[in-house]
Formats: sequence, structure tokens, C-alpha cells
Amino acid sequence: MTHEQTLLETNIEEYLKVHEHKDMLRFLTCGNVDDGKSTLIGRLLHDSKLIFEDHMDAIKSDSKKFNTTNAEFDLALLVDGLQSEREQGITIDVAYRYFATEKRKFIIADCPGHEQYTRNMATGASNCNLAIVMIDARYGVQTQTKRHSYIASLLGIKHIIVAVNKMDLIGYDQKEYRRIKSEYKAFADQVNLKDVRFVPISALNGDNVVNRSEEMDWYPGATLMALLETVKINEDQNKDDFRFPVQYVTRPNLDFRGFCGTVAGGVIHPGDMITALPSGKTSSVKSIVTADGELESGTVGQAITLTLNTEIDISRGDVIVKSNKLASVSDSFQANLVWMSEAALQPGKEYEFKIGSKNTFGRIESINHKINVNTLEKIADNELKLNEIGNCNVVTNSPVVIDEYNKVTGTGSFVIIDRLTNITVGAGLITNTDISTSVNGRARSYSQSDIELNAFIRKNFPEWECKEI
Repeated sequence: MTHEQTLLETNIEEYLKVHEHKDMLRFLTCGNVDDGKSTLIGRLLHDSKLIFEDHMDAIKSDSKKFNTTNAEFDLALLVDGLQSEREQGITIDVAYRYFATEKRKFIIADCPGHEQYTRNMATGASNCNLAIVMIDARYGVQTQTKRHSYIASLLGIKHIIVAVNKMDLIGYDQKEYRRIKSEYKAFADQVNLKDVRFVPISALNGDNVVNRSEEMDWYPGATLMALLETVKINEDQNKDDFRFPVQYVTRPNLDFRGFCGTVAGGVIHPGDMITALPSGKTSSVKSIVTADGELESGTVGQAITLTLNTEIDISRGDVIVKSNKLASVSDSFQANLVWMSEAALQPGKEYEFKIGSKNTFGRIESINHKINVNTLEKIADNELKLNEIGNCNVVTNSPVVIDEYNKVTGTGSFVIIDRLTNITVGAGLITNTDISTSVNGRARSYSQSDIELNAFIRKNFPEWECKEI
């Protein structure tokens, strides 16, 4: 019996306290069709003894009808819950599972492998720290392997585990594993994937998933579960550039006015000087409030309410930043787009853009190039079709607060919404915050001298209304 199991039976409050302070790893499984993504998740949960008995009984019952393996039960049914998924033996929509070990908490996103569901994969990957790229050992690196790896790279996923699956079907051949490893390494270098680790597994039999494989004693590395428990993600977050998109202004009484939202980047403390963008007005933080009381700091991912020492006009869609680390304010920028609609992208058509908590209208001014995921070749074209990826120039009707995606993901990404159907048709990752195609004037970015001038006027001439610089 583990320490946590003992606590669960003897001291539930202490157990919850220990569980609360574990760090969280969000990861996804991706790759080609039938590489074994859903089966792998089922094996992780099964061998970690994280499946309840009644759930196991239900899976055994369903396996009699939908089983795609010769085992007593089909582990893939743990995550493939849709009727059409079970009938066809495929994954269609992203399925999420939550579990915890003694070392860490996990959220898994099981993504579909079919090309037509690439948009689902991109959605599932958008909030993940790590990707498990599945490769069928019989076929090696496939088109979808490259496509999903490239999307993971675009989305800024810094950690990749390449799980070479179905090693049992090739007789646990070490030479074939090394060949696949070498082929994938070459592609990973092209798309700038840095932290890539490899593990040979059999998800169906459990080899090197949670327990070490006796059939592959030539493999000296850690099991897949051990890699998931030990990968370091704390350094991935940008804690230098504070970004706080305001979602709501709360005014419960005459004595309290707070700005609510989730920290998209950086760290904030009481007393820090802040600037509200796009207005450029400045103040300082009075307190950081949560449901559990006031905090000494707020960091990435935390939902908090900020109160300020002076009253300035801030509303939903504005972004609060530290005065010494400003974001760009622009009405034109460049971005990589993943197109998610059956109807092709139409340059010049007006769409709605949601960037952080800000909604505005705008258009794709031009498509610079499409990207051939297989060859990474840049192709000239005037439209993007479903699941295609391209680099585009974007123009918005009003200035928006943005960063480059590789700097701050929360203010460096956006979604595109069709104005007539209200359906999300695309997702974008900002690569350049200032381009010359602006139709509303030049892209605006506040300098430190601008902020100091604004603060000087506010302090020495309070009767003057501080206009936007």
C-alpha cells in the first residue's frame, strides 16, 4: 500500500492537501491512424491501477461487442466513448482523461489521427506541455506523424516523447527501432523540436509503458510513465512578461473595484507599476484578491482579481501589463494560421477575431505562403483549405494588444470566427507584431519614455485629462 493510499484511508484532509500541491502536466497523444494512441492511454491507466472496478466491468462488457483486439478487453474503449468511434475503431473527437500518481497530476488529450480531424488535434494540443508522438513500428514515420509533430512545434510544445509502438509485431527488433529513431530525429531538427526522447513500447502488452519490458532488455532508458513523471516543465513558462487580459470588472460595493481575469504570462506583486493597454494609462497594484483571500503574488494560469491604487479606466478586452515590460499595440500583424473550416479562407472577407478577452473585426489581408507539412516547402497560394497551414497578414478594425506567440502564448494566439454562422473557422499564432500593411495607421507600441511622461503629467497636473499618447 502506497503512502497516498494510507492517507486516503486514514487522513483525508492530509491526502487532499498533498494532492493539491502536486504540479500538473498536460499532454496529448498524436500520430497516424491506428498507431495505438487510445490503447496507450488505456494501458497507462490500467497498469497504474487507476481504473475503478465498475468502469472496468463496463469496458469488459463493451469489449464483447466492439473489441478490435484478441484480449479480454479493448483498452482503447476507455477513451473512445462515442458510438461512431467504437463502431469504426477510430478516434474522432479529442477525449480528455484525468489521473494522478504520487509524483504528479495529469490531464491527457487523446487526439484523432485522421487527416480530416487535424483541426481537432490542433485544438487538443493548444494547452499541452508535452506531446507523445506515436509511431507504428511496422510503418515508421508517416505523413500524419510529420503533420502532428509540425503542429506541436508551431504551438510551442517544448517536450516530445516519441513512442515507437507495436514493437511486439516486429519481434522487438532493435535495429528497426534505431532506424525509426534516426528518421524522426532528422525531421525534428528541421522543425526545431529540441527536447525529444524516444521509448520503444507495446501498448497492447504493456512493454515499457508503466513496467519495464523483459523483451527489450537492450533499451537502457526509462519507461514512458517514468518520463512523464520526471519531465521538467517549470522553466517553460514566461515569468518575465506580465500579461493580464481583463475578462470582467467587478464592483460589488462603493469601496471595491477590481479587474478579474487569468494571468497569461509573468508574475505580479502588490506595489508593481502597471500600464493598461491600449490606453497607456498607468497605476500600481494595491492588492491581488482571490476567493481564498489576498495573495502575495499572482502567476501564470492563476485566476485573480487586481485592485489598483488609483482609478483608471479599464474594461473587458484591455490588457494590464507591467510598465517596464510592455506589449505591442497594433492593428496589423503576421501569423501562422491553421484553417478549420470546410469553406476556404477568403482574403479580404471580414471575420471576427478573438485575441485574449478582446473581440474585434478584421480580415486576412493576404496569404504569404502555405506550408507543405511533408516537405516543409513554402507554397504560394491565394487560399487556405480545411486543415491547411499558412502564413498570413492580418488587419484588424481596431488596435489589439499582442505579443509574438513564442514569447507569450496567451496574447500571441487568437481564433477566427465566421460572422454569419458564429463558428470558429481558424486558429492563429502571431509571428510578427508589426507589419506595414496597416490600414488604420502605423502599428503602435508604447515606449518607456511615453509611460514616464504619462505618469509625470498625472502626478503633477492631476486636473489635466491624460490622453492616449
